[in-house]
Amino acid sequence: MLKVMLVEDDQTMVSLLTTLLTMEGFSVRVPSNHFTEGLINSILKELPDVTLVDVNLRVGNGLDLVREIRQKSEIKHLHIIMCSGLNLKKECLKAGADNFIQKPFMPDELINLIHATNQIKN
Repeated sequence: MLKVMLVEDDQTMVSLLTTLLTMEGFSVRVPSNHFTEGLINSILKELPDVTLVDVNLRVGNGLDLVREIRQKSEIKHLHIIMCSGLNLKKECLKAGADNFIQKPFMPDELINLIHATNQIKN
C-alpha cells in the first residue's frame, strides 16, 4: 500500500483528497503542523512514498519546502508532486518536484500521476 502525505492547508481539499486516495487504496497521512520545521519532522517520521505539496501554503511556501527537502540527506529522494491553481510547472520542477498537477484536476489524473511518480527511480 502506497503511503501518500498531503501537505495542503485547505481543510476541504484535505478531506476530499483523503477520501479519494483512501478509496483508491492509498494510506494517507496529513501533518498536523504546517510550519516548515514541523512539516520536515512529519516527513522524516512518516517517510511517505509520495508527497503531494501545495505551492501556496498559509504558513510558508511549498517551493521553499521542496528545496529544503532536497537538501536533507534522509529525504532528498522523496517523490514529490506539487500542485497549484496556477500553471507553475516550470517553477515547481526547478525547485525539485518530480511532477506537477494543476488544480482543478480530475481524480483519475491525480491517481495516475501518483503511480507514475512513485515509479521514478532515484
